[in-house]
Amino acid sequence: MSSTAHFPDSDSFQRQSDEFIAWLAGRPGVRINSKISIADLRSKSAGRGVVARSDIFDGEELFSIPRGLVLSAQNSKLKDLLSQDLEGLGPWLSLILVMMYEYLLGEQSAWAPYFKVLPKSFDTLMFWSPSELQELQGSAIVSKIGKQGAEDSIMQMIAPVVRANPSLFPPVEGLASWNGEAGAQALLGLAHVMGSLIMAYAFDIEKVEDGDDEDNDEEDGYVTDDEQDQSSKGMVPLADILNADADRNNARLFQEEDSLVMKAIKPIQAGDEIFNDYGELPRADLLRRYGYVTDNYAPYDVVEVSLDQICRSAGLQSADIESQPPLAFLEDLELLDDGYVVPRPSPENSLTDILPDELLLLLKTLTLSPEQLEHHKSKSKPPKPSFGHAEAAVLLKTIQLVGSQYATTIAQDEEILSRLIQYEASRPLNQFDRRQKMAIQVRLGEKYILQTLANVLDDFIAKSAPTNGGSDLKRGANGDSGDSRRTKVPRN
Repeated sequence: MSSTAHFPDSDSFQRQSDEFIAWLAGRPGVRINSKISIADLRSKSAGRGVVARSDIFDGEELFSIPRGLVLSAQNSKLKDLLSQDLEGLGPWLSLILVMMYEYLLGEQSAWAPYFKVLPKSFDTLMFWSPSELQELQGSAIVSKIGKQGAEDSIMQMIAPVVRANPSLFPPVEGLASWNGEAGAQALLGLAHVMGSLIMAYAFDIEKVEDGDDEDNDEEDGYVTDDEQDQSSKGMVPLADILNADADRNNARLFQEEDSLVMKAIKPIQAGDEIFNDYGELPRADLLRRYGYVTDNYAPYDVVEVSLDQICRSAGLQSADIESQPPLAFLEDLELLDDGYVVPRPSPENSLTDILPDELLLLLKTLTLSPEQLEHHKSKSKPPKPSFGHAEAAVLLKTIQLVGSQYATTIAQDEEILSRLIQYEASRPLNQFDRRQKMAIQVRLGEKYILQTLANVLDDFIAKSAPTNGGSDLKRGANGDSGDSRRTKVPRN
């Protein structure tokens, strides 16, 4: 999956690919189309990938992997060797534990050849140093990494199982046990690698009777709030070698009763790479989850404004719900969120098309007079979302506040990025420069949105000023603008 991983420059790279395919093709029930092959795409900073050896038609099966070959908590022998119920750990932690077990088995693991083609190092944000993360100062994505929460879960849920079963989880070379500071750090390091593999490569595996599965993109650390309700997670050999591209997506994984089948969703010409797709992910989330950035996902960039930033811009002293009547009112109606996601403005959409309903409602409520607020409270009904001069003024101040959190200007970012791109054209970037480049791409995308939004709001405020006879923009009768990309940040 693109440049999330780094591989050694040696003959073992191709040999590992060949051994993996030979192992996979020899497993019962596996079907691999002779028209595809694994390619070495390191020259394109894409690690391994899958390419078409000859023309492939729309709907043609590329490969089929039996459900029993998926690396999952259900298929590993570990579930029969532990007294503890793996399902009680949830989809993420159970798979981390299983993958630690299978990895430590080495050549004795049923998935040993598969582990050899999986990366050991990552550019995902979980592995960035504090100085590297400083390059993302101002971006809300930093608060979503969830490293501390992930480590707390690992030490509370996984470490006791590992330490209580040394025969199943032998310490890595150089360690006498998983105890002590050195043991804890080694355990965390191994768990982070497995968790990052899952984040970047795993699929949500539906039960046979389940309907279509939808990805959950709101993961912090390795654990989601509602993971008990999620499908189980599994690593699907070969499916995860496909790189992803929003524009060139030409394949999709279909979950059938007995197998997982990758099929072409459009004609693919000989020599073309075969791409999966992650959906409409902002580049910040692409970097957090998969460790790389591509301009193909730039149209999906967003900015996040927090409740605190909005309240400060509206003149409130804080976002404390109990002390702020407008917030308490919306909280009682379960209409208040911690943050709001705003996508890239476009000429085709008005402000009310791109702004989330919940954000419009918050802005409207914050600009009500005390008498108007009491009127709505007496009826236990929120005001109808509309967007006028007062709401736009609050949002503009919020946008300016968000923009002020970045340490650099757009011009400075563009200059640094240009210099890095020129340097990269002649030689590979070192780790810090590579990560700095990706961070600049992310923060530039967010700054472009902020700049565009500020310009639109400036123009709207000028035209909607009371002296100009301006009027509010209002939602339709159903309160829906028809924009399926409007999203919000749920309260914790």
